[in-house]
Amino acid sequence: MNAALLNKIFGRDQQWHGPCTVLMHGEAAVATQGVDSLLGGGTKQYAPRVISGRIVADAVCLLQDGSALLLIQQQKTKQSTGEEQVKQLLTVADTAFVMGVEFPDTGSLAVLGVNAPLSRTASGSHHGITPPPGSNKK
Repeated sequence: MNAALLNKIFGRDQQWHGPCTVLMHGEAAVATQGVDSLLGGGTKQYAPRVISGRIVADAVCLLQDGSALLLIQQQKTKQSTGEEQVKQLLTVADTAFVMGVEFPDTGSLAVLGVNAPLSRTASGSHHGITPPPGSNKK
């Protein structure tokens, strides 16, 4: 991904930014689809694992020199006592291998100088944000 674009999105002030998904070149993340379990007789059944280049980050920070993107993933686990434990996983990613960034909303468009598109209304069956062909809406 273009380094200047990463600078525009995350800045060079080494501040943490909110959640996003970072798309990396290569197989950078392993996600579990379901839960592991124990069957009868102590046999373990493992949930399927999916390997992808998508890293779902709770916080992201671009280093001042633009050489790496710091990604924090928070994993909450509940102990048998009912107590919740939060573990933080830090990934240091080379910006040369960042392919893209996904955000949960359109708020980041303002940083890029782009207005958010119009929202779709619930009426009608035409997909997309443009009016259906033949309509007078513009």
